[in-house]
Amino acid sequence: MYTLGINAVFHDPSASLVWDGEVLAAAEEERFNHVKHGKRPGPFSTYELPFQAIDYCLRAAGIRLADVDHVAYSFDPYQLLGSHQVGAAISLPVAPSAHPTKSAWESPWEPLFLCYVLNAPRQLAGGAPHHLKERFPEVHADGPYRWHFVDHHLTHAVSAYHASPFEQAAVLTVDGRGERATTSYSIGDGNRLDRLGQVDVPHSLGILYEQVTEYLGFQRSSDEYKVMALTSFGKQRFLREFQEIICVQGEGRYTVQPPELEARFGPPRQRHAPIEARHHDVAASLQVALEETVLELARWLHGATRSDSLCLAGGVALNCVMNSCLRDRGPFSRLWVQPAAGDAGTSLGAALWVDARERGSESRHFRMDHAFLGPAYSDQDIERVLRWSKSSYRRMDDVAQEVAALLAVGNVVGWFQGRMEFGPRALGARSILASPIDASMQDRLNDIKDREDFRPVAPVVLEQEASRWFERAETSPFMLFVYPVRPDVAGRIPAVRHVDGTARIQTINRSQHPLFYDLVKAFRARTGVPVLINTSFNTRSEPIVCSPEDALRSFWSSPLDALAIGPFLVAKPAVDA
Repeated sequence: MYTLGINAVFHDPSASLVWDGEVLAAAEEERFNHVKHGKRPGPFSTYELPFQAIDYCLRAAGIRLADVDHVAYSFDPYQLLGSHQVGAAISLPVAPSAHPTKSAWESPWEPLFLCYVLNAPRQLAGGAPHHLKERFPEVHADGPYRWHFVDHHLTHAVSAYHASPFEQAAVLTVDGRGERATTSYSIGDGNRLDRLGQVDVPHSLGILYEQVTEYLGFQRSSDEYKVMALTSFGKQRFLREFQEIICVQGEGRYTVQPPELEARFGPPRQRHAPIEARHHDVAASLQVALEETVLELARWLHGATRSDSLCLAGGVALNCVMNSCLRDRGPFSRLWVQPAAGDAGTSLGAALWVDARERGSESRHFRMDHAFLGPAYSDQDIERVLRWSKSSYRRMDDVAQEVAALLAVGNVVGWFQGRMEFGPRALGARSILASPIDASMQDRLNDIKDREDFRPVAPVVLEQEASRWFERAETSPFMLFVYPVRPDVAGRIPAVRHVDGTARIQTINRSQHPLFYDLVKAFRARTGVPVLINTSFNTRSEPIVCSPEDALRSFWSSPLDALAIGPFLVAKPAVDA
């Protein structure tokens, strides 16, 4: 039984395909349409279906849309309509003023948004771009597949719990908003997932973080990770103000008051303006307030479930500093975070949930021990593109050894190997790699990628060596936790040590990605350091590369030294390859 999962609301549109409990493919639309987070300008483009990601999933399974048994969409518009009647009517706004809103958090465009969502079945049946039509024939608005609208926070929770290694666990989801929920609490047991409670709009930790992100001069709903990076440079002198904004009430409840950021902290920072100490302090205070709040929520959930294990999802779960606080100070002994914790992961959760319900399965056999669910390209595909591009290249005899040699002498290498990652982190399939031994490498990489100079770069480390280089390090394959760099080795890997002494690590073992593991191992043999810098293969405002064409375009338009693409090496003229 094939189940296609779709996320097409808010941001990060994506598609996932599940076959009898096994995840066959998953990808974000941004990797195909080259629009970061999949969002084009305008109030409605966000809700377009991710046709290219859907096409990829179908192609990966060798099927057409008509072969799909169920389509699961990660949002239930009927919760907002207040009726499940097919004939529900909506008054559409001609202009924002034509639809008055009751609260500041509501959008005047919400009726139009609901129309887009409600008509998604028709859009899927008839709206595919011309060049993708061959996979979309013989379908219509009501099938032959069955369509399912699935609660947004349920899909977040399922994406975490059903993919986790736990047979029983508490589940916490925290994001900006779903239909109504902004936070949800559940208990998972076997294939069951029961919701214990939720917090609804307008009270949202995710929206508060977005508001502060915008106040600090960054892009709302996409640049929150920049605010997280700023926190280590600031002091908590505004913590009391954020504690007044966020009020934890017990039993998993909290409220968020209108933040009135300008009144509290002064004029907002303009984009590209200098970052002042005040901005650092706002970021640091917000981060601590978030951590304290989520710790209280986790303590309540632990008491309510008596579980030793916690699964996390929702966009806020991409905050690796908060995750590490939960790991170190929280009540749960085991913690698992969905690598595609943001809205992209809801397509996976929707597909897994409908698949389990429709098959009547009482057990789970899928475990997400890697995120390599995207497209792969054969050696023939890659060489065809290399010839077309007229790039000078050669086939390597030993990819791991030859690339390790380049990295050991200070070259920065684009790395394009195997299936693309699902989620926002590059994990060794579409990466830019460099040596961590020279402290200046952080600045060099930020310059190559045209990033802000305060942003850290992350390390990948051999799993069996992690605890020797990072304090209390455990298996961490998805770059979702930070660990302190051990003082006795900090001088050997200065480029990955953030200003607060930590690093957001990825551990790698050979079963996850053999070639990537062999590369890190070969670098250790040459340098004595089992660590590489691993950052995403993209430049500013661009998504992570997906195809060989994307990789070559990014390589030739940036100061990268070399590109290891499949078994082939492309090098700039100044590089001894």
